[in-house]
Amino acid sequence: MAGLRKTLHDQLFVGAHPDGRLTLLNRLLILVIVAAVISAALSTEPTLPPQWHRGLVLGELVFGAIFLLEYCARIYAAAEEPGDASNWAKRWAFIRSPLGLIDLFVVVSTLLPLVTADAAMLRTIRLLRVFAVMKFGRFSRAIKEVWGAIADRADDLIVTVALAFVFVLVGATALYMIEGHIQPEVFGSIPRALWWAVITLTTVGYGDAYPVTALGKVFGSILALSGIAFVAMPTGIIASAFSEAMQRRRDQKIEEMRAHLARLDEIDEAVEAKLAALERTSKPHP
Repeated sequence: MAGLRKTLHDQLFVGAHPDGRLTLLNRLLILVIVAAVISAALSTEPTLPPQWHRGLVLGELVFGAIFLLEYCARIYAAAEEPGDASNWAKRWAFIRSPLGLIDLFVVVSTLLPLVTADAAMLRTIRLLRVFAVMKFGRFSRAIKEVWGAIADRADDLIVTVALAFVFVLVGATALYMIEGHIQPEVFGSIPRALWWAVITLTTVGYGDAYPVTALGKVFGSILALSGIAFVAMPTGIIASAFSEAMQRRRDQKIEEMRAHLARLDEIDEAVEAKLAALERTSKPHP
């Protein structure tokens, strides 16, 4: 049993060979996740033939069984995680972890439609099954590294969000004061004007709300131009974080290759020493 648990741990938690290639089990799980997400999307299409919907319901049962089996296997194999805690403490830690909660959420959202008769709840839960795509995070070392790099830039992103909030609030307040009496249905209050400020700052500009006075257009132009900078700031931060993560990954691969070459050199030296010893012993004594 211990050998089976160790094998499951290596397949499910380590999930990759030393060279970075995914294990066969994780590749199969990725295919199941993709199929489950596609099935969840197709189940919302009312024009599909009835036999298609019956097939999708059967697919829900199969996907749910696979995800439930995977979840139980992860709980069982979590006992092999490093640390001094007991097996059950390690399993409970996995259940409470973000990845464990995602797994539980996916299992529940996949299987619950099979036992509920409430149509509204059924539609909602089936829609939630598309979040199975969140399970992809555990299969990609690159995604983990990028998320780690973004987390390192959390302070910069928080400052950007705070600046955006200030721009939005100032813009909404200005248009409320300038055009609140002219367009009360759009700018009659600061909360109403916030919609215009948000779509203007994000450079979307649907056109359903816009200033008509000269002063209002000036403030609107300033906010729109500020939106260009606002979009560029988090984009640059995230791009920089992504570049740093990829550079760290390249550096790690270089170090692994150097360590591998050093091991090969040691092996070559050992082989040469053995050959030299064999040659000395094979020479006839005078």
